[in-house]
Formats: sequence, structure tokens, C-alpha cells
Amino acid sequence: MLFIFIILAVAFRLITLAISIKNERKLKAAGAMEFGEINTRVLALSHIAFYLCAITEYGFSDYQADALTVVGLVIYLIGAFFLVVVIASLNSQWTVKLIIAPNHFLVTTPLFRFVRHPNYYLNIIPELIGFALTLHAFWTLAIGLPLYLVPLVIRIRQEEGTMRAHFPEY
Repeated sequence: MLFIFIILAVAFRLITLAISIKNERKLKAAGAMEFGEINTRVLALSHIAFYLCAITEYGFSDYQADALTVVGLVIYLIGAFFLVVVIASLNSQWTVKLIIAPNHFLVTTPLFRFVRHPNYYLNIIPELIGFALTLHAFWTLAIGLPLYLVPLVIRIRQEEGTMRAHFPEY
């Protein structure tokens, strides 16, 4: 059963990555500029490493699904739901990279007014916590999440600076 969860979670991330790549190509063709490229690579590698560590930890365990598995799955699904909402809200501006196009516009929907970085706080963090809890990957959660937060905090700071530089009303 959890093998199916792993396959679906990885497939979901690959689908969203394909959306990001498609949007990035269109944005860059329109003259968009990318910021924080090195940190983007570190963040992407951190995401992959977190998933691989959680899957490996699960593979070496003998635990059976329990209430914590369900809690983790619910948290993961909440994160996935918010990723879909963020992608729909940003539409062709959404990528996993920090990209600003010449015709970029500031999204001011209620979600973005009430949560400064919903992609990070409502998607990525719950996604990782939920993924690890579902798989009972406690070492990954205890060690991997704090390590992941380092490039994530850097990304948030880079995004704040970039948005302020391009949007005075930000």
C-alpha cells in the first residue's frame, strides 16, 4: 500500500516539475530573468535527497501502517492540495525557480495576501513532513528537514529581495 503512495507522490512531483519546465521555457522566451540559480539547484537536490532518504529509511524498516501513517498522509495531501492551488493561482508564472518576466504581475489573491509564501509554508513544509510521517522516516524528518530548511530560508530571502526590487507595492 505504501509503495503505491511513494509511486504516486513521486509521479505528482514529476508532473509539477513538467509544468514548471514548460512555464520556465515560455517565461525565458519572453525575456524573463532567473535569480538564485545556485540555491535553486541546492533546493532541488535537497528535495530529491529528502525523498530518497525517507524511502530508504522506510525500506529498511519493518513497520506496519498505523494512525501516524494516516496523519502523515493527511498532512501530505494538504500540502499537495495547496501546491495545486498555488500553481492555479500563479498559472504560467509558477516555476520551481525564481524567475521574473518583463510582463510579470504581482498576484494578490487572498491566499497570497494572507500567507506570504504559500508554496513554501503550505506546500513544501507540509509535503515533506507528511511524506516522512507516512513512511515513519523519523531520522529523515529529524535530520533532513532542518537541513532542507537552510536552502529554503535562503530561497525565501532571495524571493523577498527579488520581489521588492521588481514590485514596489510588494
